Amino acid sequence: MVTIKEIAKKAGVSPSTVSRVISNDSRISDETKKKVRKIMNDMDYHPNVMARSLVSKYTNTIGIIMPYSTEKAFTNPFFPEVLRGILKAAHDYGYFILLSAGSTEEEQIASLNALVRGSRVDGVIIMYSKPDDPILLELKKMNKPFSMIGRPVDSDNINYVDNDNVEAAYMAVKYLINRGHKRIGLIKGALHLTVSADRYEGYKKAFNEYGLSIDERIVISNAFEQEGGYKSMKKILEVPEVPTAVLVTDDLMAFGAMKAIREYGYKIPDDISVVSFNNVPLAEFAMPPLTSVDINSYDLGFSAAEILLKYIKGERKIGKKIIKTNIIFRKSVRDRNIIETL
Repeated sequence: MVTIKEIAKKAGVSPSTVSRVISNDSRISDETKKKVRKIMNDMDYHPNVMARSLVSKYTNTIGIIMPYSTEKAFTNPFFPEVLRGILKAAHDYGYFILLSAGSTEEEQIASLNALVRGSRVDGVIIMYSKPDDPILLELKKMNKPFSMIGRPVDSDNINYVDNDNVEAAYMAVKYLINRGHKRIGLIKGALHLTVSADRYEGYKKAFNEYGLSIDERIVISNAFEQEGGYKSMKKILEVPEVPTAVLVTDDLMAFGAMKAIREYGYKIPDDISVVSFNNVPLAEFAMPPLTSVDINSYDLGFSAAEILLKYIKGERKIGKKIIKTNIIFRKSVRDRNIIETL
């Protein structure tokens, strides 16, 4: 069996340098890392992760806490894209990931205890934010490094990344208003999630700025699922005065909303325009292609992992990062300012 000493001798470096290359220590130059890793590959050397963790007290693994069961989460394209970013950062730092699998808060807490108190991870990423979250409260008690995707209510001493969701929703509604839409519905996610509350604030901000009144009958909250968007849109379409546009705070919900619009005999965007959030890959292939706010999901995941891993390694203090958003304009919005002629 090949040893670290043999690798070090072949590379002309010390065994401690090889160890630092294996742990992706930032103090080692990229040139040295490349050289040592090539030799490790040539000699078919594979580090004993369990043995190293016993010595270093690090597992080189981070845990991921989903907002609900992983089976349910993966039905929404947002989460695989965020995880792709997390995986890239973890790979860059020589880390692995473990996913929690709890369907209820009790199961999530049990999973968290297994990860943290079982010393299986060096840190945790929570992939959502909501007020008075028992998972977050439990994690704080454990005194284990963590980061969040989403703005925590109390951001003191918490690593997190987020978009400016108030501003993003404000700009989306402003875009619709500037194209002649005055009656705009809103399909938002569950209000116990910070992202839903922030996007609702942005919606209200645009209405207030333009002196428009909000009809609460066409503001519906539901789960971030296609069925949630479908049911919410049906409720909106049953209101006597149908809106000319609707803002949906998630693409998967928007697909459901578009299905309901068609079932009720309306055309998109001729009768009802649709703008959504997340810009998942399928948005481009919707009928018609869906205008969506790109929240840069990959960057959210990468940054959440990078902030956590740098904190674990002592390379940075507690901090936050705001990821930029931009509207991807497609064909699901009609400009009502343009007078159509025969």
